[in-house]
Amino acid sequence: MTAQIQFTQGCPNGCEYCYEPKREFKCFEPIIPPDKEIQILDMNFLANPKAKEILKSLPKRKWEFICGVDFRLLDQEICDLMKKKGFIDIRWAWDYNFGAQGKHYKVWRMFQKAGYIPEQLSIFVLVNWHIPYTDCMRKLDLMKVWGVKINDCCWDGGYEKAKPTYWSLEQITDFRKRCRKHNQLIRFKVDPEY
Repeated sequence: MTAQIQFTQGCPNGCEYCYEPKREFKCFEPIIPPDKEIQILDMNFLANPKAKEILKSLPKRKWEFICGVDFRLLDQEICDLMKKKGFIDIRWAWDYNFGAQGKHYKVWRMFQKAGYIPEQLSIFVLVNWHIPYTDCMRKLDLMKVWGVKINDCCWDGGYEKAKPTYWSLEQITDFRKRCRKHNQLIRFKVDPEY
């Protein structure tokens, strides 16, 4: 059985594309249920001033950050704690341009050093936003080399509501199709649709 809990609400970063409340960052002390797997719903758990203390206090079991972790607040100790406590399906966002690849490479290496294999990692990539299609295609190519999955997200409400704002409809559709195939190949090591 899976339970959902929340330690924080809001995010102090104030990113222009995010719908999460920015002004009201709140911290909670949820009761941790005795379920086997727990999903943490926080948009930015690591912004909690007690994030490391909380991680250290958690019992070992299956944990998952549904919205991922803020790579800007990660360090090796946090990555090691996440592995030690049983966190699965690790996600972080690469929202800005391809020029930030060095920062994301360091995050990828920290998670590997902690004991995660690339197939356990995935990166959120914004679609149909200010970052051009060509930059996102470069990110996709790099994730092929790293062996990391992509969580492609339409910033304007998801693919069903997507309107060609910064990208053409063809680019939105093409990138979605390529990410889906990329993730299948990483997950299955063969093309399951062939």
